[in-house]
Formats: sequence, C-alpha cells, structure tokens
Amino acid sequence: MLYNIVTKVYNLPMTTVTESGNRQNMYPIETPTQVIEGYEGYPENAEKVNGRWAMIGFVALLGAYITTGQIIPGVF
Repeated sequence: MLYNIVTKVYNLPMTTVTESGNRQNMYPIETPTQVIEGYEGYPENAEKVNGRWAMIGFVALLGAYITTGQIIPGVF
C-alpha cells in the first residue's frame, strides 16, 4: 500500500514557472498574508510578563549576592 502511495506521488506532474533570466520557480504561489487583529489584552499581558521577568531577575541577583557576596559575580 505504501508503494502505491509513493508511486502516485512521484508520478504527479510538477508545475514550474519560468521567471526572468530563464530561472524556474517550483513554488509560484505565495502563501496569503495573515493579519491578526485584536490586541485588546496585549498591554496588560505584556506588563505581567515584564513584571514576572523582573522578579526572576531580582531573585537571581539576591541569590548571587548571598552565595558569592558580590553584586555581579566576577565583575565587582
């Protein structure tokens, strides 16, 4: 059964479009652009994510200071 599927796929005609300069383009149709409209919750979500990353950074800073005694280990 797999042999039949593969042979059918390979026997399909391949369409090519000749461009300027006698180059061939196998994919002449571009995918349509998708416009997603609706940023109603984006600013609130961005603020939450930025705040969470800041908290992670602050905890990492405290952990580095507690373990090494330096603000930025290896620099100061």
